[in-house]
Amino acid sequence: MSLKAEKRSRGRGEIPRVLVVDDEADIRELLDLTLARMGLQTACAGSLAEARALLASQRFQLCLTDMRLPDGLGLELVRHIADTVPDLPVAVITAHGSAENAVSALKAGAFDYIAKPVSLDQLRGIVKSALDLPGADPITERSVESGLLGESPAIVQVRGLIERVSRSQAPVHIAGESGSGKELAARLIHKLGAQRDHAFVAVNCGAIPENLMESEFFGYRKGAFTGAGDDRHGFFQAADGGTLFLDEVAELPLSMQVKLLRAIQEKRVRQVGATAEEAVEVRLICATHQDLKLLVEQGRFRQDLFYRLNVIELRMPALRECREDIPSLARHILNRLSLSSGRIPPPLTAEALAALQDYSFPGNVRELENVLERALALMAGDRIEALDLNLVPTQAGGSTSVASGSLQDLLDQVERQAILDALKQTDGNRTAAARQLGVTFRSLRYRMARLNLNE
Repeated sequence: MSLKAEKRSRGRGEIPRVLVVDDEADIRELLDLTLARMGLQTACAGSLAEARALLASQRFQLCLTDMRLPDGLGLELVRHIADTVPDLPVAVITAHGSAENAVSALKAGAFDYIAKPVSLDQLRGIVKSALDLPGADPITERSVESGLLGESPAIVQVRGLIERVSRSQAPVHIAGESGSGKELAARLIHKLGAQRDHAFVAVNCGAIPENLMESEFFGYRKGAFTGAGDDRHGFFQAADGGTLFLDEVAELPLSMQVKLLRAIQEKRVRQVGATAEEAVEVRLICATHQDLKLLVEQGRFRQDLFYRLNVIELRMPALRECREDIPSLARHILNRLSLSSGRIPPPLTAEALAALQDYSFPGNVRELENVLERALALMAGDRIEALDLNLVPTQAGGSTSVASGSLQDLLDQVERQAILDALKQTDGNRTAAARQLGVTFRSLRYRMARLNLNE
C-alpha cells in the first residue's frame, strides 16, 4: 500500500499501529500505555528478531526502538526498516547524553530520537509529528517552490537528507559557501516538517549590534531600558511552535552564545526587564560559511553550543560541484526574472550555456542570479549571448589562472591580498579595514586567522 493510500485508509477510521522495541518490560509497558491513551494500537518486541518478525507479518505507521537490544543495536533495525519498509518512520531511544548514538541513528535513517529517561511530552510530540508527516507533495515539487533545483548527485543527496531531517525535531547545522542556498534548504526543512503551519523566522546573526542581541533574541518589557516604550517579543517568541533559523551563527559573540545555549537547553527565555521565564518550543536550524569546528579549537565558539547545534550536519554543495544543473537553474532564474518584469524569457545560446558551465562561480547560485539579471538588462538582441554574461575568469593578482592551483587556493590569494591592501590603506587599523572591506570586525579577525595574517 502506498503512503497516500495508507493515509486515505487511516482517514476512513483505521487506527495507526506503532511497533515498540525495547528489552525492558517496564519501558514497553510505559510506552504501550502512553500510546493507548493517544488512541493508538501497539505491538511490542523485546529483541531485534521479534521486531523483524512483526515487521514481516504486520503493517505499522511508526516504530519506536531502543538503541541497545539483547541481540544487537537499534541501528540495525533502523537500517533494516530503511531497506524493507522505507515509508515507515523510526524514532530511536538513546541513553541520556549519548549524542553520538543519536547522530548515528539520524544518519542511518531515523527521523528523531528520545533520550532516557523518556519524557512523555517529548514522546507525544514525536508521535504526533511522525503520524502527521506530509506525504501529498513530492519533495521535488517543494524544491521547485523553494528554489532548491537540480538533478546532480550532490543536490539529489541533499534533497534526500532534507526529507529525512524534516521529520525530526533535532537541531540542524547547514554548512556551505556563501550563496549556496543554505536558507533555501532551511525553508524547505520547515515546509516539509511538522512546524510548517507555524512561523519561519530567519535571523542574520552578523547584522545585529552586540548590545541589542539579548533584547532582539528574547524580547523586552516596557521600561526595561531607554526607548523600551512597549513590551516586545523576541525572535524565540516569534518562532514559537515553528522554526528559528540562525544564519551566520558563527558571528555571535561568546556572551550571547552562553545565553543562547541556556535557552536551547531549558526551552525557556526571559525577556529583558522580566523576572520570570516563559516556555518556548522552536525547531532550531543554524547556518554558517565558516568552519565551526575550527572556531571551537580557536576558542571563538563554545564547544557545548557547537554540540547542541550540530546534532545533524547538512552541507550544501557549491555550484561548481553541480555544473550539470547550471542550464536548468539558469533557465529557471531567467523565467522568474522575466515574468517579474513582464517580458518573455530570452533563450541562452549554446555558447552562453557553455560559458556558464565553464565558470567557477565563487559566489554560487547568488552570483549566477546576479550574472543573469545583468545580462537580461543589458542584452542587445533577442537572446543572451556569451558576451552578454560578462564573465571574468577567476584570477589572483591578475596573473594566476585556475590551472595553477585549486580554486580555494586562488580565492585565498585574492582574499589575502585584499586584506593586506585594506590594512595598508588604514595604517593597520583593523576596525577601519573591516569597514572598508564591508565585513564585520569579527569576520575580518576570523579571516586573518585562517590566512595566517595575525603575525
